[in-house]
Amino acid sequence: MAVSSFSFLELLLSFLCFGFFYYYHVKSKQKNPVIPLQWPLVGMLPALLANCNHLHEWITSVLTVTPLNFRFIGPPSSDMRLFITSDPANIRHVFNTNFSNYPKGREFQEIFDILGDGIFSADGESWRRQRTKAQMLMSSPRFRAFVARYSRDKVEKALLPLLAHGAGTGDACNLQDVFRRLTFDTTTTLVFGVDPGSVAIDLPEVPFARAMDDAMTVLLLRHIVPLSWWRLARRLGIGYERKMPVAWRTMDRFVADTIAKRRAEKARTGIDDSADLLSSYINDDEEDAGTVDAFLRDTTINLMLAGRDTTGSALSWFFYLLTKNPRVLHKLLQELDSVKSTTTADGMVIFDPDETGRLVYLHAALCESLRLYPPVPMEHKGPAAADVLPSGHEVRPGDKIVVSLYAMGRMESVWGSDCMEFRPERWISDDGKLRYVPSYKFMSFNSGPRTCLGKDMAFVQLKTAAAAVMKNFEIEAVAGHVVEPKLSIILHMKNGFMVTVKRRLAVC
Repeated sequence: MAVSSFSFLELLLSFLCFGFFYYYHVKSKQKNPVIPLQWPLVGMLPALLANCNHLHEWITSVLTVTPLNFRFIGPPSSDMRLFITSDPANIRHVFNTNFSNYPKGREFQEIFDILGDGIFSADGESWRRQRTKAQMLMSSPRFRAFVARYSRDKVEKALLPLLAHGAGTGDACNLQDVFRRLTFDTTTTLVFGVDPGSVAIDLPEVPFARAMDDAMTVLLLRHIVPLSWWRLARRLGIGYERKMPVAWRTMDRFVADTIAKRRAEKARTGIDDSADLLSSYINDDEEDAGTVDAFLRDTTINLMLAGRDTTGSALSWFFYLLTKNPRVLHKLLQELDSVKSTTTADGMVIFDPDETGRLVYLHAALCESLRLYPPVPMEHKGPAAADVLPSGHEVRPGDKIVVSLYAMGRMESVWGSDCMEFRPERWISDDGKLRYVPSYKFMSFNSGPRTCLGKDMAFVQLKTAAAAVMKNFEIEAVAGHVVEPKLSIILHMKNGFMVTVKRRLAVC
């Protein structure tokens, strides 16, 4: 027994000594200490796990020194082969020039299994058919008018009263939570025709919203652990994977109930004249007889996940930047004075989307915020066939190309020496018009054939809410509150955004 114990201790000591000397041997040959070490058996995974809590900043630091491109190697048996890039030339190649070679693929569809066969995980003919239909419905004058009207009404009747209540009490509030509630209600109404009413004084918890939050947490973890690991966790129903089936059932129940009610309304009245997207899909002549509820479920869930958290994230980071840049806020308020507004019975000022749509500096400031804090901080693709990227790097099937939008906004070689500054002027040309920036350099709305169909709709919501809040309230960050990105598919703030709200005295 003693001999056996001694042998084990010898083995353990030898392993520790090997690890110690290997570490210093490799470190001595490193060109830069920021670049992660590649260990036997586990590859670079230890560095990834050690930096999970500040993943986006870590990737930015690595891409700064590599520069722009880095090959991450995981455990040999995990198929965790990542090519991380923020190189516009590579992005243009993958998302535009050689688009057909970079489908979503089976691994993406498995990670995002909750999306079913919807537009964001579909490839080929299925994707083209769904995109054509979605584009037709979302670009219709009727739906655009619905977006503008509801966005304005929701701001006037829900967002401003909630913030006015906060200003009256003087208590600190989590502005990120407020904006997420706003965009959840807005997106649910535009997609399903149902307003959950989560923007209320008592801040009610909505099961559907909680289920979406839980699903997003699981989806993020599936991105940062080896495929075989989370597959096993899903099969056994352990860890974070336990949340997904519960969230899935809650979301499916809400969608099924809403579809059933809408079909019942149509059967009773002959037609559903609502302007939301679900009604448009159900009423579409081509699909009237053949559309199955599974298709409607997948379509509406895809649209919800695309629109709900992204706009809320964008508003949160926008106001965070304004609290740190009073010069920009001052110019925005001056610009708002140049357009027509309406004063409500309780003294609040609101703007029609037609008016805010003409504001160049507001649009530039929102783009600048999206550059620094893109709501979807990472995109990934996989090559169907071996390829050579413009940077000279080779990729092959099984590799995952990870595009860091967060890092790209912080690259001097992409945006110049002032890339870390919040400077809306970079988006405005000498003649006072908006400057064109190619989508492969500014990817907040994706790039190429998969460019976001909801871009115009998102800007309507962003401008309507931002203009009203700026005009009516002074937003001040709570002293000492730490604002940093959360580890999530969507770029949320880890600790929320705690602020105090005051009525702006200049409003009349």
